[in-house]
Amino acid sequence: MSDKGFGMNEMTAGSTPRDERLQETSWVTRLMKRPELGALSGLVFVTVFFAFTADPVMFSLSGILNFLSPASQVGILAIGAGLLMVGGEFDLSVGSMVAFAGLVFGAAVTVLGMPLIAAVFLTFLTAIAIGAANSQIVLRTGLPSFIVTLALLFILRGLALVGVKWATGGSTQLRGIAERVAGDPLLPLLSGDAFSSVFQWLADHNVIATFPNGTPMASGIPIELLWFLALTAVATWVLLRTRFGNWIFASGGDAAAATNSGVPVRRVKTYLFIITACCAALVAIITVLDAGSTDPRRGFQKEFEAIIAAVIGGCLLTGGYGSAIGAFLGSVIFGMVMIGLTYTRIDQDWYQVFLGGMLLIAVLFNNAIRRRVTGER
Repeated sequence: MSDKGFGMNEMTAGSTPRDERLQETSWVTRLMKRPELGALSGLVFVTVFFAFTADPVMFSLSGILNFLSPASQVGILAIGAGLLMVGGEFDLSVGSMVAFAGLVFGAAVTVLGMPLIAAVFLTFLTAIAIGAANSQIVLRTGLPSFIVTLALLFILRGLALVGVKWATGGSTQLRGIAERVAGDPLLPLLSGDAFSSVFQWLADHNVIATFPNGTPMASGIPIELLWFLALTAVATWVLLRTRFGNWIFASGGDAAAATNSGVPVRRVKTYLFIITACCAALVAIITVLDAGSTDPRRGFQKEFEAIIAAVIGGCLLTGGYGSAIGAFLGSVIFGMVMIGLTYTRIDQDWYQVFLGGMLLIAVLFNNAIRRRVTGER
C-alpha cells in the first residue's frame, strides 16, 4: 500500500512519469550494448598474453604486418559473413567458394588466355551467380541457409578438384598464373605490397628496421590489408548510416515484421548472399596472385574461421545484431594468435583449441548481451 500510495502521491503532485526511451543511459550501459565489446576485450587479452610470452619482434612493424596479412584474408570473408549473419542467414560455402573462384580465375588467365581485368570480371560474375543461386534456393524453398550452403560447400569443393584436374590434364595444382599476369597495370591493386617506395625511404633514413643489406624488414603494406580496411569502413557506414543497413538489421531481427513494415527482405538477403560470395572471390584472386597458382584446398576451413571471427565480433547467431568493426577485431585476434604462436615456444596445435574456446566464450558473452539489450530472462 505504501508503494502504491507513494506513486499516487507523485501523480497527484502533478509530476509526469518519464518515458523510458527518453531516459539517459550511462556510458557504461551504452558500452555494454556495443557488439564490439567482446572482441575488443579479447584483443586486449591476447595482446597482453603475447606481450609477456612472445618474442618482442612480434610487435615490431614487420611483425605486426606479418600477422595482419592472414588476418586480412580471414577478415574480408568475415565482413561478408558478418553482414549476412546480421541479416539472419549463414553461408558455410565461403571457404569452398574461395577454391572454386580461384579455379575460375586461374583457368581464365592460363587456359582461356584472358587479360587480368577480364579474368577478374569473370570471377566476380561467377560469384554473383552463385550467391544469387544460394539466396534463391534458401528463399524459395524455406530451407535453412545452414543446410543449403553446407551442401554447396561440398559441391564447390568437388567442382574445384574436378576443374583443376581438367585444366591441368590430371594435376591437382594449376600453375603459371604469375607469368601470365606479370606487368599487368591492374596487378598492383590485387597483389603484393603497397607504398614500397615509402617504406624504402623510411629505411634509408633509419626510421624503420632494415636487414644488413639495407632492405627494409617491412617492405610495404600488404594489399589485402588495404582491401580489408576499406571493406570494414564501407560495411560500417552501410550498417550505421544507410537505409539498407537498417533493412539488414530489420531482416535479421524479425523478417515477418520487417516485411509487414515494407522492408524488401528477400531482396536484402539476396544482396547479402551475393556480397558474401564476392568477398570470397576477392580473397581467391588475391591469394592466387600472391601464390602464382591455385589448388582445390585453397580456402580450406576458412568458412568456419570467418564465422567464428564474426561471432567473436558480436554477430548473434540469431541475427539482427552485429558489427563490421567487431568482425574486424575478431579477425585481428585470429591473425595475432595464428602467427603469434610461432613467436613463442607454445605448440601451434593449440591454435585449434583457441578457435573452439573463443567461439564458446563469444557465444556465451553475446547471449548475455542479447538478453541485456532485449530484456529477456
